[in-house]
Order: sequence, then C-alpha cells, then structure tokens
Amino acid sequence: MNSPFLNHLHSPKRPVIVFDGATGTSLQTQNLTAEDFGGPEYEGCNEYLVHTKPEAVEKVHRGFLEVGADVIETDTFGGTSIVLAEYDLADQAYYLNKAAAELAKRMAAEYSTPEKPRFVAGSMGPGTKLPTLGHIDFDTLKNAYVEQALGLYDGGSDLLIVETCQDVLQIKAALNAIEEVFEKKGARLPLMVSITMEVMGTMLVGSEINAALTILEPYPIDILGLNCATGPEQMKEHIKYLSECSPFVVSCIPNAGLPENVGGQAHYRLTPMELRMALMHFVEDLGVQIIGGCCGTRPAHIQQLADFAKTLTPKERHPKYEPSAASIYSSQPYHQDNSFLIVGERLNASGSKKCRTMLNAEDWDGLVSLAKSQIREGANVLDVNVDYVGRDGVRDMNELASRLVTNSTLPLMLDSTEWEKMEAGLKVVGGKCILNSTNYEDGEPRFYKVLELAKIYGAGVVIGTIDEDGMARTADKKFEIAKRAYNDAIAYGIP
Repeated sequence: MNSPFLNHLHSPKRPVIVFDGATGTSLQTQNLTAEDFGGPEYEGCNEYLVHTKPEAVEKVHRGFLEVGADVIETDTFGGTSIVLAEYDLADQAYYLNKAAAELAKRMAAEYSTPEKPRFVAGSMGPGTKLPTLGHIDFDTLKNAYVEQALGLYDGGSDLLIVETCQDVLQIKAALNAIEEVFEKKGARLPLMVSITMEVMGTMLVGSEINAALTILEPYPIDILGLNCATGPEQMKEHIKYLSECSPFVVSCIPNAGLPENVGGQAHYRLTPMELRMALMHFVEDLGVQIIGGCCGTRPAHIQQLADFAKTLTPKERHPKYEPSAASIYSSQPYHQDNSFLIVGERLNASGSKKCRTMLNAEDWDGLVSLAKSQIREGANVLDVNVDYVGRDGVRDMNELASRLVTNSTLPLMLDSTEWEKMEAGLKVVGGKCILNSTNYEDGEPRFYKVLELAKIYGAGVVIGTIDEDGMARTADKKFEIAKRAYNDAIAYGIP
C-alpha cells in the first residue's frame, strides 16, 4: 500500500498525529435553521448539510485546520443508508459520502504543505442498530457499510475510520464491507478502528478492552484506539492496556470530559489546557501516537494538542502478544498456567444424546442452561455442534449461537463438517471463535474454505492431521501434515 498518510505516520520522526474535534458541537455553534438542513423533515441530519449548506461543513473543517489539525474527518458519521433512512434519504448514501469526502479533500488540500501535510479520514459511525442484540442482521449491516465505504473511497479519503464502536459484531461487519471495497478497487487505504468504552468500563454490549483487542487482532487494521463516551481520565486504564498489548498504533480521541445535563443540553467542562495535559501524558508515557477530540471539543482544544504535538515524540512501545480466543465479554488465552485448555463438549449434537433431544425439541433455554453448567464446572471454551440428520443446521446454529453469545462468558468453538453452519454462527457471534475444524481429507478446496471463513470473521481454526490419504498414523506423518497446513495457513494470510 502506497499511502502518504502511513508514510507520514511511520516516518523516522514518529510524529504525533492530531485529529480534529467535534463536528456536531461545531455545527451547533452556527445556530443552523431547518431551512439550512433542507426543510423541517431533514433538521438534525448533519450528513445532509454537505448537499444543502456545504459552507457550514466547510466552516467546521476550516476551524480545525486553522489551529493545526493534521486530519479532518468527513461529515458522514451517520452516513449509512440505514441511518439516512430515518430522514427518507437512504438512496442518497453513496452520493452524500462521496460529496463529503470531496469537500473535506478540497479543504485539506488548501491547508496542506510539504512540511505539514493534511489528511482526510472517512468517518463511518456505529449506526443506530446493534447486530449482537438482534436489531439488524450481519449481511444487511455489511451491505450498508459497503455503500458508505465506496462513497468515501471514491471521494478521495486518505484513510477510513470505523468509530464510536459499541458492538464488536458491528465492527466486523464494517471491516468486511471495507475489505470488499478494497478488493473491488484493487487498492487499500489505511484503516483505523476506534471503540467506545462506557463509564462502566466496557463497550455498550459488555465487551472488556481485552476482548475487543483479541477480536480485532486478526484483522488488517493499522490503528486501534478509543473515542467518545468519556473524557481522558476514564480512558486511562484502557489506553494503558492497548499500549502494553496492542500490535496497532494507539489512538485516543476523548470527549471534553463526561457530559453533564445543563438546561436540557449536554455540557462538557474539560478545558483545552486540561485536555492538553491529559493527552501529553498518554503520548509521553503510554506511546499514543494519534490524538484528537470528540464530543464537546472545539478548535481551542485542538489548538492545544497541535501545539504540543510539534515537539513531543511518542514513547516507544513493545507490546506483548498473547494468543487467545474471546467471547464478546472477555478474552481467553489458549495457554493456561495451571491446566490445559478445557473445551466443554456437551453442546455437541453429534456426541450428546441430551443435546440432540433438546435440539430436536428446540429447547433453546435448556441448551443455554447446558452451556452455563459447563461454565460453572470450569470449561474455558464451549464447543457448539448442531449436526443432526434431518434438521436445518444453518437455522439451528443461528438460533443457538445467537442466544449463547449474550449468555456465555466463554468463547465458542463452532464445530461442524459443513462450512455453511460455521458461517451461520460467525454471523451472529461477535467474539473471536474457533472453527472446528478443517483438514485435507476432501482435498484443498474445503481446507481453504474454512481458512477463508477464519480470515473474514477473525476466527481461530483447528486443523486436523488428515490428508488425502486419510488420518496420519505416525508421528512423522502427523508432523508432515501439520507443517503443510501451517505453511498453507500462513501463506493464505491467517496470522
């Protein structure tokens, strides 16, 4: 990938990159009228302003560029057709995203110099529906993100940012959509993911920071960090964890403190100097390289960040990697200090009569209880197998896995001889699953199909020492097949 943004980010100087501040806050200060939005029916749809009143958006970009922002984000936070449909603008999604990127690129070019290049990040927000909670299905969400990413790409964005992420399954849908666009275009852009940790210390669906990192680690992203919901003080421990463990560049784009209700309006009290001092610590002591501001941050906040970014160099980081699987809630290392990794096998219709009976009766609550009993008894991973002759396995996997994902704190091992059933589970489980399994018994096509699923959905995979001649009987033969499979998986892009 030949990316001016990445070249700048990874240059020997290791510059601190400063993103802009709050688009919504800046638009509110302009006291826009319903007519500015195109009429009362569109009032509040900031994304439509690039069409109805582009000068208002230009004013926001200019305000942040003038005080030294290196990166401005497009006015497309709610730019998917799903969100725009609330204003009857779903059919305008591609156009609005492309127009927003083109507008931002014009502004960035106006301020860019060889000494201080300016860049545009195509903003992709979380939308209004959480797939983990069943508000929307994976494919519908992914298709909406494809349209948005295509518009941002065609409009000239220098990088894409999936931001304010509240649901790990939503992130997977967005990343898969972006990869589809990259494949179509034949060229990649840098990718940034910014998750939101609520005041209670997890993402909205309950994911801890270690789970989020484990889930995203297999994906080809460049930057991972936090934005929104809280101020820098509440982000400190999460940023420290990313600093110590994340293989990606770390970003921090906090609100101007916690929001307070003042006269029915959200009010943010963190001053520009207070934000400066907090983020200086993150850069100097935790190695954060990308900073900026979210809700409540104005040009004065960004000016303080741009000022110290001229002279500070991020602390060098040496992250440690721990191979793991994850539920949506927490990470589960493969290596256990005092035992081996225990896989609970009672949710296996191929091996458990009790499971088969419950499955045939569609006793989903009973199957969830069976899962919980294994958690209490010390399992580390739950095997899920719905292979049962005469039943619709794809439907069964969807029904069971979608219930387990919010009722189990353990990662799921999706177990089937049919890849379609594995994928049905992967589309509803936001955690990092393990696929059980693949081998060469039916030739390379099926072997690679399971690897393809692992790559698309960020899963681990169990590979059996079986080849076209059958199961390996000797240690040498097992090693030969294992080495072949390992090399093939690495060459395919499985980390």
